[in-house]
Amino acid sequence: MCGIFGVYNYYGDVGEFRQRALDLSKKLRHRGPDWSGCIVADNNIVCHERLAIVGVDTGAQPLTNADESIVLTVNGEIYNHKKLEAELKQPASFKTHSDCEVILHMYSEIGTDVCAKLDGMFSWALLDRRSAKSRLVAARDPIGITTLYIGRVSAHPETVFIASELKSLNEECDQIDEFPPGHYFDSEDGQFHRYFKPDWWAPERIATAPVNYRQLRESLTAAVRKRLMAEVPYGVLLSGGLDSSLISSIAVREAARISASAQSDTEDIDTRGARYFPRMHSFSIGLPGAPDLIAARKVAKFLRTAHHELTYTVQEGLDAVADVIYHLETYDVTTIRASTPMYLMSRKIKSTGVKMVLSGEGADEVFGGYLYFHYAPNADDFHKETVNRVHNLHTSDCLRANKSTMAWGLEARVPFLDKEFLQVAMNVRAEDKQCSKDLMEKAIIRRAFDVEFADAGFTPEELAKGPYLPHDVLWRQKEQFSDGVGYSWIDSLKEWAERRVSDEAMAAVDQRFPYDTPSTKEAYLYRELFEQHFPQKACLKSVVRWVPRTDWGCSADPSGRAQKIHDKAY
Repeated sequence: MCGIFGVYNYYGDVGEFRQRALDLSKKLRHRGPDWSGCIVADNNIVCHERLAIVGVDTGAQPLTNADESIVLTVNGEIYNHKKLEAELKQPASFKTHSDCEVILHMYSEIGTDVCAKLDGMFSWALLDRRSAKSRLVAARDPIGITTLYIGRVSAHPETVFIASELKSLNEECDQIDEFPPGHYFDSEDGQFHRYFKPDWWAPERIATAPVNYRQLRESLTAAVRKRLMAEVPYGVLLSGGLDSSLISSIAVREAARISASAQSDTEDIDTRGARYFPRMHSFSIGLPGAPDLIAARKVAKFLRTAHHELTYTVQEGLDAVADVIYHLETYDVTTIRASTPMYLMSRKIKSTGVKMVLSGEGADEVFGGYLYFHYAPNADDFHKETVNRVHNLHTSDCLRANKSTMAWGLEARVPFLDKEFLQVAMNVRAEDKQCSKDLMEKAIIRRAFDVEFADAGFTPEELAKGPYLPHDVLWRQKEQFSDGVGYSWIDSLKEWAERRVSDEAMAAVDQRFPYDTPSTKEAYLYRELFEQHFPQKACLKSVVRWVPRTDWGCSADPSGRAQKIHDKAY
């Protein structure tokens, strides 16, 4: 992960604007503290703030081809870069060991078709200067794991600004939009074009494939394995819930397998660009005595990870909220509740020397894991809601995972959102995903990794390795991160907002905030803090609020404890 910033077809003197561009790029330096780069070409500026994970010694950006007619700045990781290098038809001179440089060479051969070939998480902007008028092509990964924004100045519509975060655009642009995931932008027609077109993407298309537990397990394992591509110390975020615990368990097994393969020089595993560090690091956070801390401790002991447990006080969390809103660039209640402990934990992780972690985002959307899914009227509605939730991950969990960690220069990778895994999981019929009063949410993925489940399709070799997780962890009820860090966390946020926002202010909320009007004092406070950092109207368009399906008869409160099915419901 890194920070990218670019200006295409600048309307003024580009030489004079260069220092301003550097200042705007510098606002992203928390994302890439390892190096900064800038190239001015014609009336275009391309900047990059680097976090070195792969190609540490030679991967500085922006990247260029041999004659510098193509300039590229990338935020992300391309997991299939070696495969793509082998597909090149013309000999290419690679200047770096970066996994991202292949984008430049593939583009020179096949143009924008390169987007659909990439397997990874990415946002990039490419300047093509091979014709009389330069061309800008920018793209974002299929689900929106990485963040990207596009800005314009209404008086100069031919100029385009690109940045990883809102804060690099809001002072320059009066039109700012979130760059749509799964699309590329082409300056030749000024339009976005969808390149990610899987068969499951349309909500109205109902999945019909029966579950294949072994296929689910193998595709998720492959997703974790490819994400261990790193040349720096890495670890896992371990809340003790199903999703993070499962990713941690797979990561421990696969890291050991990669190490064994490297030591024996076998060729069955691609170990290029991957290093195994002798003991996996795991990280958890919570208020003292939090459910997540207790569960994570148990999982870490079971997996024999080098476990790091961080506790924080309510006051420390409250003190961080304003900074969290600045870095997250949102006023969504759910996102801020969950991002604050993740933001604090990321700071601690970075201090240990770890620069990359695996995380469990995406499973709840893919498998209907939120407790309100218990209220789905029927299988078709259940399926449509999972698709819609995946569509909108870039506005909530992906945004949280990316910006909470990158605030401290820490990269989070999310195997559940691997596009090959999604192709398997999103085509499973809803009848095999549904939960009920007698069947826990996400039972489908729990069963796939449960060695005691007869239909899971384990081989004798797999069974010999023993269970992936303790049974009570594998079958632990869904606990939203903002609840699991300590039930008093959300209660304290509500009490804090009650003290900060008067009844008189709340009574006039529709005059104070006529657009997307807050409905609670907590939401009012977050909106107020957001507008202190981002007062421009253009900044409001990128915020989407996360709410359960109240039309299914469940509570509008985004806390899992607001749903009656929760073991410790309000």
